[in-house]
Amino acid sequence: MADRINAAEMQEFLDQNPDVTGIDMLIPDANGVMRGKRIGVESAMKLVTEGVRMPFSTYFLDTTGQNCETLPYGTNDGDPDLPVFGVSGTISQVPWATLNTAQIIGTMEEDDGRPFFGDPRNVLRKALEPLSKMGLTPVVAVELEFYLLDTEMTPDGYAQVAQSGITTRRQTMTQCYGMDELYEFEGFIADIARTCRSQNIPADTAVKEYGAGQYEINLHHVGDPLKACDDAMMLKRAIKAVARNHGMVASFMAKPFAETAGCGLHIHVSLVDEDGNNYFAGPTDPETGVPMAATLRHAIGGLQEAMAESMAIFAPNANSYRRLQAGSYAPINTAWGSNNRTVSLRIPHCDERSVRVEHRVAGADANPYLVMAAVLAGIHHGLENEIDPGKPIEGNAYEQIKNDLPVHWHRAINFFRDGKILKPYLGEKFSDAFEGIRRFESAEFNKRIQPLDYEWYMRTV
Repeated sequence: MADRINAAEMQEFLDQNPDVTGIDMLIPDANGVMRGKRIGVESAMKLVTEGVRMPFSTYFLDTTGQNCETLPYGTNDGDPDLPVFGVSGTISQVPWATLNTAQIIGTMEEDDGRPFFGDPRNVLRKALEPLSKMGLTPVVAVELEFYLLDTEMTPDGYAQVAQSGITTRRQTMTQCYGMDELYEFEGFIADIARTCRSQNIPADTAVKEYGAGQYEINLHHVGDPLKACDDAMMLKRAIKAVARNHGMVASFMAKPFAETAGCGLHIHVSLVDEDGNNYFAGPTDPETGVPMAATLRHAIGGLQEAMAESMAIFAPNANSYRRLQAGSYAPINTAWGSNNRTVSLRIPHCDERSVRVEHRVAGADANPYLVMAAVLAGIHHGLENEIDPGKPIEGNAYEQIKNDLPVHWHRAINFFRDGKILKPYLGEKFSDAFEGIRRFESAEFNKRIQPLDYEWYMRTV
C-alpha cells in the first residue's frame, strides 16, 4: 500500500522517543468510531512487516460496539482476522496518556495485499480514483463543531453545558464568535493547540460557535483527502481526550440540545489540475460574482443529484436527524449559492486561486472518510455528466426552497439502498454492509423504551 509506514520511519520514531512503552493502533470503523489494539513497543515493527491481526468484522460493528447480527460478518462467518498495517505520517506521542504511549492509524489489507473493502480509508481511496484518472487532485479542508459539556447530567437526565474553569459559570447565551467565551476555556484551547503541534495535526482557527458551549476548530487545506480525514479523526480524538483531562466531555453529537444549534462537519473542496491550476476557477460569473468556471457548476449539480442517497452517510444515526431543521444553519435541501450559509452547497468569498465549494450537510457525528468519499463521488458525477445545478439562491434558502432531502433515518437508509450514483464509487460490498449496519442500529434503537414513551403514553392512552 502506498501509504504504509516503512521500517525507517518507524525506527526513527522509536529512536526519537525511547520512553514509549506501547502503541495504540487505531482503526476507524464504518461509524467513524476509533477502535483498535494497544501493542507493546517491542511489537512495533509488526505494523511494518506482517501486520497486527484483527477481526475484520470490527469495521462493521454498530455505534455501541456490538456485532450487527443481520450481516454475514462476525459470528456468521467465524469472525476471521486480517492484517492491519500502520499508516505513514500518523505515528505520534499521546501527550494526555498516563503511560508513555504512542498512537498510529492503521489500515487493513487482505492476506494477498489488496485493500480490504470494509476499511473506510480504502473506501475513500476507491472514490478518489475517478478524479485521479482525470488528472485532478482534490484540495480539501475539514471543519468540526462540538460542545463542551459537564460530566454530570441534569437531575432529569439531560446534558448540560460545562462550567468554565476560570469564571465557574455555564454559558446560557449564543454569543457566536464571542471572544470572552474563548477566554473562559482558554486552558483547554491552549492544550488543544499544544497537542496538535506535538501530533502534527494542522489545526488552524478556534471559534466560539452558535450554541452556548459550542466551539469549532478548523484544519488547514491539504492536497490529500486521506490525510485530511486522518487529521480530522486525530483532532476529534485529541479534543475528547484534552476535554476529559479538564473534567469535561467534548461531544460531537449532532444535536445535544433541542433548542440550540447542532454540530456540523463541513468539507471545503477545490480541484487542482496537473499544471497546478484551480480547475474550478474561471471568469467572473454574473449570477454569483465569483471567478468560477462551468466545471464548478457541474460539480455542484452532481453534489445535488447525489445528496439524497448520501444522507445516510451525512446523518448516520437517530440523533443526526434532530439537527436537520429549518433556520438552524443545518441544510435541509439541495440549494446552492455564493457567500450564503443557509444553503447546502456554499461558494465562500474567494479569489480565483481559492475558488471552492463548501459542503455543509454532514453532522459532526458522521464518518469523515465516508463523507469525503460521498462528496468527491458527487463532484465527479457532476463533472462527467455536466449537470446543471440551476440558479443560485440569494437570501434565505429555507424560505425559498422546499425540503427535498430525506430527513428521517429510515427513509434516508432506503434512499441509500435505492441510489444509483454512490455505490460504484464506494463499492457494492461496502455499500451493502453500510446499509446493513444502519438498518440494524435503527432497529435496535427503536426497540428501546425512552422516558418520553412514559411521559406521553403511560397515563394517557
